[in-house]
Amino acid sequence: MSRTIVRTGTAAIAAVLLPLTAVPAYADPDPAAPPTAVAPDPTALTREATAIAERAAAKQQRSRSRSATPVAAELDRAVDALVADGALGVTARVETPDLEWSGAGGVREAGSPRKVKDGDRFHIASNTKTLIATLVMQEVERGTWALDTPADDILPGIFPDGVTIEHLLSHRSGAPRGPEELLLTRIDDPSSWEQFIDAVGQHYSEAEHLAAMRSAGWLFEPGTGFSYSNYGYVALGVMLEKETGQDLDDLLRRRIFKPAGAHRSDYPETSHNRGPFLEGAIMTDTTGWQALTDLDPSVFHASGAGTSTTRDLASLNEALLTGGLVSPASVDAMLPPLAGSADPAYGLGIYRVADPCTAGEYLYGHDGAHFGTQSINWSSRDGSRQITLAWTGRDYTGAAEPPYDLALLLEPMLLATC
Repeated sequence: MSRTIVRTGTAAIAAVLLPLTAVPAYADPDPAAPPTAVAPDPTALTREATAIAERAAAKQQRSRSRSATPVAAELDRAVDALVADGALGVTARVETPDLEWSGAGGVREAGSPRKVKDGDRFHIASNTKTLIATLVMQEVERGTWALDTPADDILPGIFPDGVTIEHLLSHRSGAPRGPEELLLTRIDDPSSWEQFIDAVGQHYSEAEHLAAMRSAGWLFEPGTGFSYSNYGYVALGVMLEKETGQDLDDLLRRRIFKPAGAHRSDYPETSHNRGPFLEGAIMTDTTGWQALTDLDPSVFHASGAGTSTTRDLASLNEALLTGGLVSPASVDAMLPPLAGSADPAYGLGIYRVADPCTAGEYLYGHDGAHFGTQSINWSSRDGSRQITLAWTGRDYTGAAEPPYDLALLLEPMLLATC
């Protein structure tokens, strides 16, 4: 389906937003909570993974022994352990000056016998945000924008006064998170999983995302707090398209994927997944995993529509951190956590966790939590040590215990970088 917002500029956006005449006042979120699948905690994976990284760092500091570093065979066993514990499919990668390992386990799709391969592609979800932030920083370097440029200067009438590009990049704008408000416009019965699955397979325009963002209301005054916002990154994508006159898939291919050597990465416009793909899965009751294959990328647009492989994601992170995509000065601006984002320690489209190998140092990157697939991509500051991991199976049953323990694989991977 075509994405016409670029060609028509702000006129199409205004047509959707009218007759609204003012940005809604700051307000608390709607107390009527939508279903868990529609509105999952957007930073739950980040907090879980951060805690695992901190435990791995503490373990490594206690041992201070090279012999404690897992080797390839141990990482293979860790993949098997995560699958045996309940994860449906897994693909993983570790790169260091002394080790290049990749592994895979489980099946590509619920109900299918096809085994996961380490080169399989997957939905990277919010790892897309790092790519969008990199494009924005390229525009800052070109002098098109500054980090303190008011967002309303670029898309008039969309934002409250005081929202800047930096606020959107760092989730400090006060924008609601999304896309639950938008999904709920296509769902009559919020308790119906059938309707939810149908809704995530439908197309949503960028203009609809921005209209939903406005109608939901801002959560706080810009710069005074941290609230993870998918809508904010959809808005950044619209800004990039409006400013350059090019679609995001073209911008990403020319300015991000090609220079980073990420030849199997994509910013798709349809739900068709080309080639071997690690399909998502959800658990809604005790009957087990259900395949979630017909996901329209427009549910997330610039906040999470990308697809990639573990090798490509590692290459993208390395290229960014080593100055291959933006200048070292821009990288330095992106990495430090900004006020109000201590948990997670979020900068500009990127966050940091404890480096298990060196006390007081950090790994940098992002994670992604799609409806049925999750992923992590972290690198050392110099880009020489990297872990990338994707797995399928998200539990929406509300069970007290998770269906599998992510630390079974993530902790050995972290320790293997030392």
